[in-house]
Amino acid sequence: MNDILKLSERVDIAVEIGESYYREFKSGFEGEIGNKVPRDINEIKYDIAKTLVAFANADGGELFVGIEDNHSITGLPHKEVHIDAILKSPKDCILRETPVPLKQASIIKYNDKVLIHFSVSKGADFVHLTSKGECFQRKDKESVPTASEKIRFEREEKYSREYDRSFVDIAQIIDLDNELIEQVGNQISKLISPEKLLQYLDLSEFDGTSLKLRKAALLLFAKKSSKWHPRNQVRIFKVMGKEERTGSDFNVTEVGEANGNIFQLIDSSWELLRPHLTDTRFSGDALFKNQIMYPELACREALVNAITHRDYSNEGSGVEVKIFEDRLEISNPGELLSSITIADLKSLTGVHQSRNTYIARVLRETGFIRELGEGIRRIHDLMKNNDMVEPVIKSENKTYSITLFYKHVYTPEEKLWLEEFENLELTREQKTVVRLGVNGRLISAKEIFENVGIIDEKVYRELVQSLRALSILDATMSSVEATKYRSKYGGSRKAVPRYFIKVPSAKQVNQVVEEDRSDYARIYVGNIPYFIKEEDIYNSLSKFGEIVDVIIPRWVGGSRDGQSKSFCFVEFDKRVSANNALNSTSDILLEGRKLRFKEADKRIK
Repeated sequence: MNDILKLSERVDIAVEIGESYYREFKSGFEGEIGNKVPRDINEIKYDIAKTLVAFANADGGELFVGIEDNHSITGLPHKEVHIDAILKSPKDCILRETPVPLKQASIIKYNDKVLIHFSVSKGADFVHLTSKGECFQRKDKESVPTASEKIRFEREEKYSREYDRSFVDIAQIIDLDNELIEQVGNQISKLISPEKLLQYLDLSEFDGTSLKLRKAALLLFAKKSSKWHPRNQVRIFKVMGKEERTGSDFNVTEVGEANGNIFQLIDSSWELLRPHLTDTRFSGDALFKNQIMYPELACREALVNAITHRDYSNEGSGVEVKIFEDRLEISNPGELLSSITIADLKSLTGVHQSRNTYIARVLRETGFIRELGEGIRRIHDLMKNNDMVEPVIKSENKTYSITLFYKHVYTPEEKLWLEEFENLELTREQKTVVRLGVNGRLISAKEIFENVGIIDEKVYRELVQSLRALSILDATMSSVEATKYRSKYGGSRKAVPRYFIKVPSAKQVNQVVEEDRSDYARIYVGNIPYFIKEEDIYNSLSKFGEIVDVIIPRWVGGSRDGQSKSFCFVEFDKRVSANNALNSTSDILLEGRKLRFKEADKRIK
């Protein structure tokens, strides 16, 4: 009796609220108003099955049979034996291999009317189908025919979104690399402990007795990554040719495999990949030269993007990189999220949505990735600025991939300009710089870095030096003079436009220009005042030769009273200039301090 009362109350509430995403009414009658007749039982039963399948394939719901769309309660006019048959609809009209999670199937007697109430939970084990093999899913207030693959994808996507945020009961903080956590913590706040940092980044929660770790914490910081994820890896393959072949013509070799937590994986996989982004060519001056085939920054961005946004819930696959003769393919487990399309990415509007929210946040906080949504746009810009065709993005078969092609495109104006330098047999990166200086346009060091896609400072210097050796690159001002103008260009000396390209003369084209091609040289300068400015260093040391850069690392614990000592690194464009400073017999004073020089450790950045 109590059960009947509760269900009766449920009917009252349902009639008052009406149909919704979670609730539907079915009539026991059919026909015109004033001439209603009982509906066919088989029709009612299959209608019930469709609705229950739709609820189970969505978020669950309840169905009342015997209530009209206008909320009037008309009941079921059928005989008792037929009502019992209707009650068995879930068993008779839903595919036996995909039973719905039925919570309730009850007959309700309401004011002398007979109703039937069904309630189902959200399905988790199956994509539910009717006995005819049809698939439905709840959309707003309707049960809509839906492809079972779509439902399966939505469930897999939901699981993949929740993967990095779920907690691992058996994991403890001793399973994490404490030194790595401290390094990351120092980039955020030097006063925060590892435990507090994990909580600040939402990678852990204190439950009153212990610190509970999310999977994201283990993926990012685990000492032994394979214990928590068997495929947290990047595999790199070399394909000899433009297409993969099988059998006796198999042409794929594995370059290497990088493993470890995400921070280790980013560094180790990049070290594996980077040497294969160049191609050794025989140049016109009878020397073998390494030519960068792709902008390094674009490749690194694509690699980090794959590691950041892959589907970690797929523990059977890792990130794969394939280096073909004409292209570079980077693929990762997990298609694009359903809320993002290929068209969205191609629009380059910065659209984004993170599958791995916690992982992405940490990598963003630590500078491994830039603003979310900027990765694809940045890759496109780098390829475009290097006169290369735009990358191709694919999302299919549970995999996302981006392909960078070794193929160039130029505007008519740029083609005419580059024809002037054709006989010099310039490398791709040299052509990129020359193109920037089309028809006398001034170029900044920052533009060279960004357009060529350079990460390493040494690569930039070698590139500039090679163009100077060909006598086609010159500067309108020295580094010291550029420093004076930096406030006009955002405070960066590298952003000051000071280089220009010269069209080579016939004599230049037909002869090899001899010039010192030794590496740029770095020296250590000690005993400088704490608050010294770069400009002061330039002015004091430029007499020894052209200064390329000044790096002033500040002592974290140093006094800020102006009396503490600090140091810097000064980089000259030639070894001879550095030697001039190192072998100088006269004292160099800066604000009353005698500067001390010595050879710098090249490992120090």
